[in-house]
Amino acid sequence: MSSRFRALVIALLVIDPSIASDWPQFRGPTGDGVSQATNVPIHWSPSEHVVWKQAIPGTGWSSPVLFRGKLYLTSAVDAGTDSVSLRALCLDAADGRIVGDVEVLRPEPSATKEIHTKNSLASSTPIVDADRLYVHFGHMGTAALDLDGNVLWRQTTLDYQPVHGNGGSPVVFGDKLVFSCDGAQDPFLAALDRASGEVRWKRARDTTATKTFSFSTPTVIEMDGAPQIISVGSGLVGAYDPQDGREIWRVTFEEGYSVVPRPVSAHGLVFISTGFNWPRLMAIDPKGALGDATKTHVLWSHDKGAPLTTSMLVVGDELYFVSDNGVTSCLDARTGRVHWTKRLGGDFSASPVFAEGRIYFPNEAGVTYVVKAGTTFELLATNDLQERTLASPAVTNNAIFLRSELYLWRIGS
Repeated sequence: MSSRFRALVIALLVIDPSIASDWPQFRGPTGDGVSQATNVPIHWSPSEHVVWKQAIPGTGWSSPVLFRGKLYLTSAVDAGTDSVSLRALCLDAADGRIVGDVEVLRPEPSATKEIHTKNSLASSTPIVDADRLYVHFGHMGTAALDLDGNVLWRQTTLDYQPVHGNGGSPVVFGDKLVFSCDGAQDPFLAALDRASGEVRWKRARDTTATKTFSFSTPTVIEMDGAPQIISVGSGLVGAYDPQDGREIWRVTFEEGYSVVPRPVSAHGLVFISTGFNWPRLMAIDPKGALGDATKTHVLWSHDKGAPLTTSMLVVGDELYFVSDNGVTSCLDARTGRVHWTKRLGGDFSASPVFAEGRIYFPNEAGVTYVVKAGTTFELLATNDLQERTLASPAVTNNAIFLRSELYLWRIGS
């Protein structure tokens, strides 16, 4: 999201505080992990400051989203004889009751086989807006539901061969739902019509990477008065015209593949990480970029501790991130100068969030480290739920929602 777009969203949050309580997509209202919520909890444990915890049927690592007092997430439930039911769930945010449980898709058994041990059949985070819920299951299909749980359309024609399953989530822009389809070969970006689910356009990645599979979620920026969809795949990051998918510019990198982190944008720059085997954080200045901008528009890069899985976070002038093995860093977003680097405990897959001057870093074992935002490292709290956690948090006034392997938790007071 561009600085101008982000400023507009934050202004709306200030005008209407009820909007600040929603978390409608992966990484929140602005798609970058930044929350304007207040009274967000700092300390908790399995027995302290737990408002409720609700057992979630099936399995899944989609992050919870929140809209008008309702929580939405997806799950894959064993339906017997090698059959899996892909479902959309709705919970009451006040008490955790499951108030909606709808089967969206029942894929062929052959489509559900190849899953990484850190993945699931329901890893993509839903998107909810004024009257619709969009759920995405990668190569198995995408669907739209109304907020009463009625399936409005299903799209299952975008066939491609996944590697390790699916992980990226869609982004909504205008009348389109856009997501990446980076599989074993012939990777592409696709846009669906939000009203009907019909394919509006497909755009080939045109990458030279040998391993073409990746899992990144697109983001939207504004550049020179026009929107651009920023999407990272194996070997490249591209900017695409939302109208027809035309590639506007690209920056290429080495053989990087299995890219997961969502791009973030601030200070007129785009920040990406380049994936396996040697992740590199890159700051790109998209202003005036056309065609191959690799040699002209990369402002700075940073290798040490760059994330393979978690997305980055920009707060003020600082860029924060955590590597998969727990090295967290704070850099000057404009220059790449390192302010601090510290090792936290455990491995990390969930993306950090920011609220009230604090950054929340959840690790895979269910421990969330709360760090004060700033150019000097200060650990404020270490909170252990003692449950495996790979999903990213959702934040609202007075609460944080965390999805663990078995439960959805509301932490607060």
